[in-house]
Amino acid sequence: MTGWRILVVDDDLVFAKALEQALHRRGHQVVVAHDGETALVLAAAGDFAAAVLDLRLAADSGLRLIAPLKAACPALRILLLTGYASIATAVEAIKLGAVHYLAKPAGVEEILAALGRAEGDAAVRPADEPMSVDRLEWEYIQKVLVENDGNLSATARALKMHRRTLQRKLAKRPVKE
Repeated sequence: MTGWRILVVDDDLVFAKALEQALHRRGHQVVVAHDGETALVLAAAGDFAAAVLDLRLAADSGLRLIAPLKAACPALRILLLTGYASIATAVEAIKLGAVHYLAKPAGVEEILAALGRAEGDAAVRPADEPMSVDRLEWEYIQKVLVENDGNLSATARALKMHRRTLQRKLAKRPVKE
């Protein structure tokens, strides 16, 4: 898998630059966008083989970009990469057309392996321990947030939770599994 033209979409300037350099050192041509609008313009004008897309793009969701990116480049292999991983967003990303979903931190070799895999891996082992209560809460909040199209007020109402409490919970990193 060398020589791919890859679109990196991430609003974290430092991370995007580091990923761009690492992919370039491995022989790939990389173009970076720091917001969804720029990513769609670049995808329409360029012939990309793959895209690495961040889930959280400032105030927007990377999930909303998957369908338009696939429309612009039908053969595009999209990897959703996030520091806020949840089962709900992973399922939605795959349903929307992403080929893989990885939690940050992910190394460049892991990213390239995910983009290069054409099928799922049935040999992946299930977790040895059930999720903690804190992790279950995080997963449930993410599921309800997806059901409400990212609308915080509607999610807070559905959870019968004050909006500021929900914002505080979402501002934290997800609980480790």
